[in-house]
Amino acid sequence: MDTAPSRATLERMLTAAAPILEAAVSAGRPPGAALGLVAASGERVTLHLGAAQLEPGPRPLEADAWFDLASLTKVLFTLPALLHLVEQGRLDLDDPLSVHLPEAGWLQEDPPLARVTVRQLLGHQAGLPAWVPLYTWGGDAAGLKARLLQERWPLGEPVYSDVGFMLLGLLLERQADRPLASFELPEGLTFAPAPARSVATERCPWRGRVLVGEVHDENAHALGGVAGHAGLFGTLDGVLDRALAWLNEDELSPAAHAAVREPQSEERLLGWVRRHPGWSGGALASPAAYGHTGFTGTGVWIDPERGYAWALLSNRVHPSRHLPNPLPELRRAVGNALAAAWRPA
Repeated sequence: MDTAPSRATLERMLTAAAPILEAAVSAGRPPGAALGLVAASGERVTLHLGAAQLEPGPRPLEADAWFDLASLTKVLFTLPALLHLVEQGRLDLDDPLSVHLPEAGWLQEDPPLARVTVRQLLGHQAGLPAWVPLYTWGGDAAGLKARLLQERWPLGEPVYSDVGFMLLGLLLERQADRPLASFELPEGLTFAPAPARSVATERCPWRGRVLVGEVHDENAHALGGVAGHAGLFGTLDGVLDRALAWLNEDELSPAAHAAVREPQSEERLLGWVRRHPGWSGGALASPAAYGHTGFTGTGVWIDPERGYAWALLSNRVHPSRHLPNPLPELRRAVGNALAAAWRPA
């Protein structure tokens, strides 16, 4: 890629953004953060700052730390896993959910959930609710999965929906005939990180402990620890490896990558968020840029026009999600600093 930045440019970009991140971490919001950039050539630079854990005891952030990636699960695991099934001819993006999960709403008369398509779910265009407290419904993971398919979901205006990706996780399990936790993952990603290497998230009132090496998302925990919307952990290098695969279009076939890039709305592609005013990647990103964020304080962005991708991973919910959240402004500031320092090779 002719526009891919050189090693020297990557280092200049990181140097430009580092003071912004250092100031945020010095103020304790977030307690720790890792920033990395990767060029289409494979060159990369990284920076780790602050603490992996404050409570119950302090622990520094190491370069090989596992971060709870939260909703990055949607684009780094669920999206490519489903598109590989499309490539294999095992499903189509425009298949109704009932083709693969025939029990979807089967006790209801003319259930709308049965007609929702895979494409609509991947693009957050189905009109399903954004979130539900599934973890409070009671019962085991198998019962909760059954209820997901039997619930009388109201379909309204399209919104970003965890519920839709929970259903896609069930579709993946049905196709593979095994739980998501058993799926193979690339190096640098896992569903079961070593706690000693894991970045702490929240002091969870429901579970009564600081979460270290177990999924932060309550609904994913209730569904067995891994779901279509959350449950993936990754190191900074692991996330950068996947970002590089998307940047160079090595994650999928050319046809599948082209399908992902088709806009599903003003703000969305399949799975990913496209650049739009006020988005998380900053105003200086190129028009073709796309990315995604995670509730725990994670994010990854791809800029194919300029030949680089970047990831910012943090533990902003440690020790509590109810502290001020600096990430919306911090992400945009870092993204703009990186873009302003970019130069083509």
